Amino acid sequence: QVQLVESGGGSVQAGGSLKLSCAASGFLSSTNSMGWFRQAPGKEREGVAAIYTGSGTTYYADSVKGRFTISQDNAKRTMYLQMNSLQPEDTAMYSCAAAPSMFLYGVTGLNPMNYKYWGRGTQVTVSS
Repeated sequence: QVQLVESGGGSVQAGGSLKLSCAASGFLSSTNSMGWFRQAPGKEREGVAAIYTGSGTTYYADSVKGRFTISQDNAKRTMYLQMNSLQPEDTAMYSCAAAPSMFLYGVTGLNPMNYKYWGRGTQVTVSS
C-alpha cells in the first residue's frame, strides 16, 4: 500500500505564492509517475502537473504553465508544487496522486484515471 499526505495549502491574495508538499510512504519504487490535481466546487478534477520520478520529466497543464513548478526529492520521498502568481481561478482542493512503476508521458500524466493512489488533498484559496 502507498499513502500520500499533502500539506502547504492555505489562503493567499492574488499574485501570491504557495508551495505544496506530498509526502509518500509505503511501497513505492524510485520510478513512478506522480501528479498534482485540483478540483473546484462544481467542476471536474483537473490535472495540473505531472512528473516521472525516474528521469524528472515534467508536464504541465496550459493553465499553469510558467506559473507552477513540480519537483521531487527522492531522498525524502516528497513531491512539491511551487505555485506562483496565483489567481482566484486557482482556488481548489489540490491532491497528489501516484502511478507506481508507470511512465505517463505528456498529457497522459494529467489524466486522473491513470493514477492508483491518492492523497486526501489540501485546500488552496486565492482572493482577489
